[in-house]
Amino acid sequence: MQVYRDLRDKYPGFRQRSENADLAIEISLQPWRAFQPDGVIMFSDILTPLPGIGIPFDIIESKGPVIDPPIRTQEQVDKLFPLDPEESLPFIKTILQTLRQEVGNQSTVLGFVGSPWTLAAYAIEGKSSKNYSIIKGMAFSQPAILHNFLSKIADAIAVYVRYQIDCGAQVVQLFDSWAGQLTPQDYEVFALPYQQQVVRQVKETHPDTPLILYISGSAGVLERMGQSGVDIVSVDWTVDMAEARQRLGKDMKVQGNIDPGVLFGSHEFIKGRILDTVRKAGRGGHILNLGHGVLVGTPEDNVRCFFETAKQVDQLLALPV
Repeated sequence: MQVYRDLRDKYPGFRQRSENADLAIEISLQPWRAFQPDGVIMFSDILTPLPGIGIPFDIIESKGPVIDPPIRTQEQVDKLFPLDPEESLPFIKTILQTLRQEVGNQSTVLGFVGSPWTLAAYAIEGKSSKNYSIIKGMAFSQPAILHNFLSKIADAIAVYVRYQIDCGAQVVQLFDSWAGQLTPQDYEVFALPYQQQVVRQVKETHPDTPLILYISGSAGVLERMGQSGVDIVSVDWTVDMAEARQRLGKDMKVQGNIDPGVLFGSHEFIKGRILDTVRKAGRGGHILNLGHGVLVGTPEDNVRCFFETAKQVDQLLALPV
């Protein structure tokens, strides 16, 4: 959004924008003010809690996150400490409480966390990766170190999710962005158990707060995502929505899954794809969404068309096709 780019020019550091409560609140509300969606997502980063367990990071514009030194040894894992969000992440409370006040009952406020495999991948690789060779090397040659690390991260993320809920998040999205790079058999060993660990701990104290799991490139592990214990699986755009619902089963709610590239099409094309997706998702248990974030350069008027069509979808589906 242009208003976001203007703010970014004024405050160029990503961590400054996401960890300064006033800026994060403003950014979270920008799309809500413009389009009135049903959900307002807290502006944050999946790496935000890492310094709170002893892993500092920086985000370099155009390069992405950098963790130096990366986590490579058992000694480093042993030095990590439990997360105390009240102490290390006090801005989160201000952001979420303010968003709840601003939004009221007009929309749902969503929290935002990373899942253990993806956070471990960043910490071990030390940066974004194309082939994930370092964490996979550890997984296949020093699995005990990795499992210990993943379990510690899962405990910290569970604490973080509960904290977000206590501060006002009504739904929390878990992003395991890089778990789609695992084979299904490795997903079952290194990603799924730690997603389950997070969900289990959160549900012990907050059983009624819905949890959503998103993985990019998840076609190969979709059914396994449904085994994580979350309430809603966010489906990326590489799977047909009708097939996704069939594969996940009638009891699993879904979110998604329109290709973000569709928003570069005409308004008629966007409307057609929305109606197609809603038809395939069936009645109930579906949150209409993109299958990934809005792409840079997407015309804002096309995003507006997406929301306006979504709000009229019942009337539009009643019309003859």
